[in-house]
Amino acid sequence: MAINLASKKILVVDDQAIMRETFKHILGSFGARFIVEAESGISAMTAMRIDRFDIVLCDYNLLRGKNGQQVLEEAKYLKLLPVHAIFIMVTCEQSQQMVLSAIDNKPDDYLIKPFNPQQLLSRIQRCHARKQYLAGIENEMDNGNLYQAIQCCKQLLQQNDKKMRLPLLKLHAELALKVGDFKTAEAIYQDILEERELPWARLGLGTTAFFLGYHDQAVKTFQALIEQHPVMMEAYDWLVKTYELMGNHEHAVSSLNSAVTLSPLSILRQKKLALLAEKTENLPVAKKAYTATIKLGKNSIHRSSSDYSGLANIYLKSNAANEALKILYELNQQFRDDPEAKLRSALLEIEIHQAKGNKTMAQQAYGRAFKLNEQFDKQLSKELRLEMAKTFYLNGNNGICDEILNDLIKTNIDDNLFIKNIVTLCDTIIGENYAETLLQQIKKELVDINNTGVRLFQEGNIKGALAVFEQAIIKIPDNQTIILNMIKIIIHDIKTSKPDPEKIMSAQSYINKAIQVGISHNQISGLQTELNTIQYKTHP
Repeated sequence: MAINLASKKILVVDDQAIMRETFKHILGSFGARFIVEAESGISAMTAMRIDRFDIVLCDYNLLRGKNGQQVLEEAKYLKLLPVHAIFIMVTCEQSQQMVLSAIDNKPDDYLIKPFNPQQLLSRIQRCHARKQYLAGIENEMDNGNLYQAIQCCKQLLQQNDKKMRLPLLKLHAELALKVGDFKTAEAIYQDILEERELPWARLGLGTTAFFLGYHDQAVKTFQALIEQHPVMMEAYDWLVKTYELMGNHEHAVSSLNSAVTLSPLSILRQKKLALLAEKTENLPVAKKAYTATIKLGKNSIHRSSSDYSGLANIYLKSNAANEALKILYELNQQFRDDPEAKLRSALLEIEIHQAKGNKTMAQQAYGRAFKLNEQFDKQLSKELRLEMAKTFYLNGNNGICDEILNDLIKTNIDDNLFIKNIVTLCDTIIGENYAETLLQQIKKELVDINNTGVRLFQEGNIKGALAVFEQAIIKIPDNQTIILNMIKIIIHDIKTSKPDPEKIMSAQSYINKAIQVGISHNQISGLQTELNTIQYKTHP
């Protein structure tokens, strides 16, 4: 189906007025009527906050502020692009750094300058046709309905469109991975590879090995891909994840450092490298990565005060307190109204003044941290709250330390990596088995809540059971057992009472949340099937 540009809202982003005029002239000649211009990344973001565009044509090399990649990155992060929207990156540059940095957020297409009108129209039509074809799948994905997206995929595959078969199989496998149906994903990738050797299918096979726990096999797969395709950044990322899960942090740092050398413009990869290098006490690599992250963050949505505090901590570990002070000053200048930044600043001041032997100023900084924690508490990131727990313990305030640790364990009980960080911290500064004792207490509390809800359900008190689990979810929003029981009770309630669209929507939202928190496909898929059956009977 040919695209009707007269009905589309189009945003043209270029710092050169002559190029914006060129785009407007070409688009106008093809019938476009609603065209908005933006001469910078900031004005592009403003335009996208005001209106929802169908097509965005954005130059990569914007001279002031954000570049085109950062515009796309922020638009996706803030969900400013509708599912059907087309984002085409326009560039005269084809350097490896630019191309690899663009991979992370994947524009719908590229347009290389110079171009002719037909090339521009061809790119737009190609993207439009693909978006239209996959609209059903992408709409379900955007709403978090991944099982419904898989069904849409299967329906399109049955149409046997040979041109779209591989893209659909790729999407089907990726969705299967997202819902935890690893065996289906594995089978799809193996079938594709029996037909032909495709790097993305081989990567997918390595990814399924990672999720199935075959870590040595996953490492071999990712290493082989990197050897054959040295700029395949996703292979590096998955190799790093595998090493990290295996506890081999030195290899993880080495692999990520290789990736960053190839693609230095990826802020999230630089952040990850900084954290991993700091964890392994590889201070030179951590310092370099934090410095790069701060520079890249200047115009990025991923800019964070934690990058500044991280670099300052590296200086402190290197016995360079004065350099840490300079970073602290910069942090305060860059994040004047950010509560989390203020708390990070206070924590840094404590350590810097302690390192310089100034106990009075360190105590004053501790007082500020105490007040900020009282004011913002659970609004802070879990990582910063864990740092606060450590600070309270080291300053003799064990009661608040315990409160924070209890809450962090309770709200993150199924986050194995973060729980491991809590255990490591407690073992290091408080004592062995301290965290384990807290864990056992909290697990017992969760079991008691769960048993109460299940007992009420078995007694036929559906309303009472739902009330117990609803209260539990407010306090512990990501607990897998509670979410799973909530879904089962809601579905039972729907099946034993008259159809209720609100209850059906509630059950679906909890199923979507269950996927997000990592509940296994084997536990969710049957519940989704039951809910689908109810919906079909309600709306055949």
